[in-house]
Amino acid sequence: MLSLFLYNCVIDSNFVKNSNLHPTTDRLVPKELKEQSLGHTGGVFWLYGLSGSGKSTLAIEMEKRLHHKKLISVVLDGDNLRSGLNSDLCFSDEDRKENIRRISEVAKLFSDNGMITLVSLISPKREFRENAKNIIGAARFHEIYIKASFAKCQERDVKGLYAKAADGRVTSFTGLGSNFEEPAIECLTIDTEHESLEDSANRLFSYIKDSVRLN
Repeated sequence: MLSLFLYNCVIDSNFVKNSNLHPTTDRLVPKELKEQSLGHTGGVFWLYGLSGSGKSTLAIEMEKRLHHKKLISVVLDGDNLRSGLNSDLCFSDEDRKENIRRISEVAKLFSDNGMITLVSLISPKREFRENAKNIIGAARFHEIYIKASFAKCQERDVKGLYAKAADGRVTSFTGLGSNFEEPAIECLTIDTEHESLEDSANRLFSYIKDSVRLN
């Protein structure tokens, strides 16, 4: 009886996926008109790197600067989303992949509505970042590596995670129990280990302004 119930659930699920969905995308106000109203085009600026490299700090600073210039932005921070939308996920590769897939879909929605979207997420594997680009679209996806060595991030340890990882209280920790893959393609690299926060923020802000078309 249980197996029959599960079988019917699968059939119903497939029916919903394949036959019972009616997206309204083609009837919504085009993103070009929304961008005209906002005064700029949308885009996704994907900041990734080790924990403690400075991703969230830079995303927060960018939001403040963009707001000062009356440019509309939103920050999608990994920790914020894991405390809500993605609270059911852990830190296995499969869960990390799903975490990034969900955030990519959200980022795409914001970008398609003309917003400058700042994503702050470790994104440890090249495969994950490529998946994000495929979802969002290469034309609007900007990969930005926030670079700092494991030793420097461990020295900063702004969240106390490196100490917990060293004691075995945090498993699958990126850079220790789980690998981090540096970019294999050319992308903007912000080296927070060897330049000041002000210099890093200035370079990133210039890049964002040059990447979104201002009306």
